[in-house]
Amino acid sequence: QVQLVESGGGLVQAGGSLRLSCAASGGTFSRYVMGWFRQAPGKEREHVASISRGGTARDYAGSVKGRFTISRDGAKNTVYLLMNSLKPEDTAVYYCAASDRSFTDARSGNSYGRWGQGTQVTVSS
Repeated sequence: QVQLVESGGGLVQAGGSLRLSCAASGGTFSRYVMGWFRQAPGKEREHVASISRGGTARDYAGSVKGRFTISRDGAKNTVYLLMNSLKPEDTAVYYCAASDRSFTDARSGNSYGRWGQGTQVTVSS
């Protein structure tokens, strides 16, 4: 079973950038659709971005489209989330997840069987 470890979170001012990383181990990375989700205090978990197994297809939540970029590196078994033009409303715990289901189901958290521990992103105004 693949294991996921996120890193790269932190405190940043509004307008700044962060790059999150999610390192996968213990499984065949190319088997999985990868996704990023986030959960802010008092709110439900929401889909942020997802990327297909081959990296050719990407999907973004409307609130981050044009500001965030998801990518994956098969040689490093790592998926990234580059976050630009950050806003205070982006403040949340960000989770990486792996799915062995279809990319068409990638917006649903229920499609993902493996999750990382999360990394905190705080954007100050």
